Amino acid sequence: MRSFRELVRENEAHCLEAAIGAAVILEQHGYPPLLLDLESIDLLDHVMFVFKGDRGWGSVARSRDIGLHGRKPVYRSLRDLVWSYFDPYVDFSGRIKGYGLTSLYDLGNYDWRFSPRKMTKIEDHLRSIPHKPLRSSDARYKKLLARYHVYKKRFPDRSPSYYDSRPNWML
Repeated sequence: MRSFRELVRENEAHCLEAAIGAAVILEQHGYPPLLLDLESIDLLDHVMFVFKGDRGWGSVARSRDIGLHGRKPVYRSLRDLVWSYFDPYVDFSGRIKGYGLTSLYDLGNYDWRFSPRKMTKIEDHLRSIPHKPLRSSDARYKKLLARYHVYKKRFPDRSPSYYDSRPNWML
């Protein structure tokens, strides 16, 4: 877990590092440093920077899977924003089971912007915040999982992009 300074130096990031990078940059433009943690049944959570725009909630996110990138600010609630990630989150082992919102200001005087040390305090904080459950039907999940299996069998090296929510993605 690298700081913003290390991110810029290395020119690469995983989801949490990208969310921190977005928080550092967008805080300078008046956005509070809010992170949203998507909790998965396979313990591979996804973290993003979230913001409120004129038309609703949006996100800045990075992932190997294009369906887990950011979203335009068109969602009326955080729950609706989280639901936009549900279908693309389903893979061989993933399923969103909950979500938690936090402000990096909750870390007090911790230097989440430029610390030269590994920033595990943020990861620990995300694990400790309360997560709201996201209840979904098993039938829907099984249908999405079967679709994913068929797609990956045909295109093993690609990330699916066949989702209805795609017009609201920020790529």
